[in-house]
Amino acid sequence: MKALQIAASGMSAQQMKVDVVANNLANMSTTGYNARRADFADLHYQQIARPGSITAEDGSMLPTGIQLGLGVRPAAVSVVLQQGSLSQTNGDLDIAIEGGGYLEVTLPSGASAYTRDGSLQRSADGLIVTSEGYPVAPGITIPNDAASITINADGEVYANFVNQVQPQLLGQFNMVGFTNEKGLEATGSNLFLESPASGPPLVSTPGIDGLGTLRQGYLEDSSVDAVREVSELIKAQRGYELNAKVITAADQMLSTTTQVR
Repeated sequence: MKALQIAASGMSAQQMKVDVVANNLANMSTTGYNARRADFADLHYQQIARPGSITAEDGSMLPTGIQLGLGVRPAAVSVVLQQGSLSQTNGDLDIAIEGGGYLEVTLPSGASAYTRDGSLQRSADGLIVTSEGYPVAPGITIPNDAASITINADGEVYANFVNQVQPQLLGQFNMVGFTNEKGLEATGSNLFLESPASGPPLVSTPGIDGLGTLRQGYLEDSSVDAVREVSELIKAQRGYELNAKVITAADQMLSTTTQVR
């Protein structure tokens, strides 16, 4: 009886789905977070009688055959790419990405990471960094005597001074796109790394090559839909319970078999 193993694989799959839903709900307030979705695929099948095989009785062909499935397996946990709503913060260094693309971040190792979290800060040296302290490419430093900062839709950063009419251009943020955004490797802290599945980074400027633009004084909210996640949670719970009942039924059938005299 394979029902025990099949139902166990179903319970494991539903448990993973609950884990994914729990992570989505936990990140409902995470800036720039995109919800994840658990995808599953059926396991291989035991071919007791292959479709199209010839029967021994009269030489006719079996139209369907007998194929017994052996359970389910996790196929992927993919990112649901969706623009989150924008919340106004009025912060000089708060920027939201309207459209596709990522900001490029330089890690302590010198490698590049990518994020949609635009809650930027200013280091002690005036360098624009993320909330974790990583410099945002291409590395823009704000002078100490700057009265205010202006960031336009193209990612150009200007400093306004008290005794100057015209603002001073400090630099322009990079915007990065990928052929397969779902293939990026999530590392936590709202950061992603390039992977063989994502393809190489396509570095450009905001608003160019199909990339989004920036809006100063706003942050992108999480794209998690709480109602949908709760619905998925209920479905996963029901699926888990049904698979548990299959295990109970299979155990009772096996007990009945062993008690036959």
